[in-house]
Amino acid sequence: MCYFDLPIIKVASVDSSDWFLIEKIAETMRPVIVSTGGTALEDIDRLVDFFDTQNIPLAINHCIASYPAEDYELELNQIDFLMNRYPNNVIGYSSHEQFDWSSSLLIAYAKGVRLFERHIDIGLGISPYSSLPNQIDEWFKAYKKAKTMCGEVDNSRKTFSEKEREYLDSHLRGIYAARDIDCGYILSKEDIYLAIPLQKGQLSTREISLNRKGLKLIKPCKKDAPLTIDMVEAEYLFDETQKKYIENRGLK
Repeated sequence: MCYFDLPIIKVASVDSSDWFLIEKIAETMRPVIVSTGGTALEDIDRLVDFFDTQNIPLAINHCIASYPAEDYELELNQIDFLMNRYPNNVIGYSSHEQFDWSSSLLIAYAKGVRLFERHIDIGLGISPYSSLPNQIDEWFKAYKKAKTMCGEVDNSRKTFSEKEREYLDSHLRGIYAARDIDCGYILSKEDIYLAIPLQKGQLSTREISLNRKGLKLIKPCKKDAPLTIDMVEAEYLFDETQKKYIENRGLK
């Protein structure tokens, strides 16, 4: 029976091998979070197998059962170990530092943790591993900072911001004619040189690397003039989106 109608049941590290308690908890069929401070690997394996067999969701918190835990004791790389060993379980982090509540959270979040635990006190005989409300506020701010810094995309290449694109474009080397070049001529490396800044609509080192057969000029280009996208036969090189991007890129 679940007397308090708890949506999730938390098992402390000291109880992670208490099978009388664990089997009783399993009777509720509620999702479980277990901390693993001082828990032997075979016992964690047994917990995972047991709750998997019972079809009960189990989250595993990396935890150091040292109260409070110092920086050199935190062993945050154990998060990676747990994630690799138990890919089907949520891996969390139970934090018991005394002085710095932010650094380990930032690191754990960057490692992929999204489940955190922290002891809270209201100031009456506060334990050295618990946090007061104002300290928890600092902890949550660290969480929000970590989330902001890590971003939202982790399973595909991100979309580049306009700020990032403009900075990179401003440092691109543009293609310039090393001599007067007539219409219909197929360019070779000897016909061009590279320089900064990149002009509006000018081809850059990004695009010339796409050339496998040679760029054919459809307009003449004077010596030291920028080679622009409208001067070359580019249908097989650039799609319409890329053409528009090149046309609007660079200095006016």
